[in-house]
Amino acid sequence: MSTIQITAEDWRKIKLAGRVLGGVTGALAGVTALSAGLLLRQAADARRVIPMAEAPPPRGDGVYGAKFGGKPLGMVVLGDSSAAGYGVHRPRETPGALLATGVSRRLRRPVRLHRLAVVGCMSSGLPYQVDAALEYQPDVAVILIGANDVTHYSDRAGAVRHLGDAVRRLRAAGCKVVVGTCPDIGAIQPIKPPLRWLARKWSRDLAAAQTVAVVEAGGRTVSLGNLLGPMFAADPVRMFGSDRFHPSAEGYARAAAVVLPTLMATLGEDDRTALTGAEGVRSLEEAAHEAVRAAGTEVSAQGRWAVLRRHPWFGEPRHWFGHRSAPVPSGRSAPSAVGWTPEDH
Repeated sequence: MSTIQITAEDWRKIKLAGRVLGGVTGALAGVTALSAGLLLRQAADARRVIPMAEAPPPRGDGVYGAKFGGKPLGMVVLGDSSAAGYGVHRPRETPGALLATGVSRRLRRPVRLHRLAVVGCMSSGLPYQVDAALEYQPDVAVILIGANDVTHYSDRAGAVRHLGDAVRRLRAAGCKVVVGTCPDIGAIQPIKPPLRWLARKWSRDLAAAQTVAVVEAGGRTVSLGNLLGPMFAADPVRMFGSDRFHPSAEGYARAAAVVLPTLMATLGEDDRTALTGAEGVRSLEEAAHEAVRAAGTEVSAQGRWAVLRRHPWFGEPRHWFGHRSAPVPSGRSAPSAVGWTPEDH
């Protein structure tokens, strides 16, 4: 029987895993060589099951809604494969194209899109994408980043710092910024317990830290949290692509539907009911940790405080923190959150 070679860095990660597993299972925080080997084998198995990128995703760059006339709104999309739309085959199916079409139709003005996201990118790659983005003098930027920082065990503090710096640079140039925080990697099918539990904790911890950094830098965040959770688990054939890791075209459309309300609010078009009093108002730290528990939760700054908002998606009733509207009457379907999926352009 071959022995498992565990480096000092592996042991650092395994000790963290032991502490997390201790909290999850109620067992001792210590971890044996056997359980260490199990976690390492699970990580290796997941890497084998999830294939490497075979081809770049379609670009989707161009002007959307040219029929409206006028000066186009400049939009850039930065981040990793989830921002690039890896796994789909047509430009109109990428997140950038979906968001550009949604914004164009709601503002009734053209949108010029530049997709600068790179498959496999970690937060440390954002400075180069921001350099390229600033050449286009964008009006608004959408950033989706974090999944690769979790799967590659990158330094969380460093990843958060890179993201905060990226938002700060874009804001200094007059560009508005929306960040979709790290999704729950624990929902990915090839990742099995107990590694799944660790991935879920790492994802949520990173998303909360991202939220604090982005809001402090002048941007808004929207939680992608459990977007890959129950609905994707219930229908993985439709929601996931062929690699069982990246979303399908429909999965990306649903992700874009979560981001779009916050993007419109950032652009000054917010059709959501105004919050009253202290409803949805938290300290930034409290807001960050609350947001990661529910996909579609937006966090923005209001003076010294943070404001939480949640938009209905996937046909949910409209509700925020402490408020819920009446359910959709029987026999009537709720309005679709993805009814604006564009035609080919």
